[in-house]
Amino acid sequence: MALRRPWPGVLAIAIAIMALIAIAAVAVGRQRNEAEPRPKLALLTSLPLLFGEDFGLQNGGSKALQALEARYRVMPIGSANSGELSQSRLLLMAQPLAQPAENLVELDRWVRAGGRLLLLADPMLVWPSKRPLGDKLRPPLAFSDTGLLSHWGLRLDAPEQSGPVERKLGGQTIVAASPGTLVSSQCRVEGGFVARCSIGKGRVTIVADADFLNVDGPGGIDGPTGHNLDALVAELEALES
Repeated sequence: MALRRPWPGVLAIAIAIMALIAIAAVAVGRQRNEAEPRPKLALLTSLPLLFGEDFGLQNGGSKALQALEARYRVMPIGSANSGELSQSRLLLMAQPLAQPAENLVELDRWVRAGGRLLLLADPMLVWPSKRPLGDKLRPPLAFSDTGLLSHWGLRLDAPEQSGPVERKLGGQTIVAASPGTLVSSQCRVEGGFVARCSIGKGRVTIVADADFLNVDGPGGIDGPTGHNLDALVAELEALES
């Protein structure tokens, strides 16, 4: 599997924030009702879903995290390596930092062995950030694809229009922000917004937007977003089945 290496320093940044993610995982675990069994969900993201940009833990996390925790035992991970992936059969990657080529090879193997992945790949993220452009801790403005999508027979194109638009996801009408367009001859593509792929024994769903998770706080997405998080959970549940 030939994959291009990401921009320099990504691995160092990912390692640097892994300790913070581990702290967040402990805090998240304390909020769960462990008496109620829930499926495991690994979460790999650069978005401020677990904590704010200052890495201070939010009260109960974002609304997206709360919606996920109502259904899953959320397990934040810092990298898509085999050790972290082995903790769960279900993975949500929401605008992740670029992964080293060796991690992408391990991710591909994990999927082919039966893993289920929901990937939110946004080619034009508009999620507001206090961090300046170029800050390596700022969520990438465009999904950092270093060859993974093309390896799975997909192409992610830039948005056809900017601003909030309605899209279909998880059987719901949601509001996305400047979503991209997915093209594939190997996966089933729905409206250019969602691609569903069978890869080996596993399955992958790719959504061409990540901003639809931003339904709370300053700079939240404009429009009727009441079904956005329901659609997120519905897509994960579909991958479970």
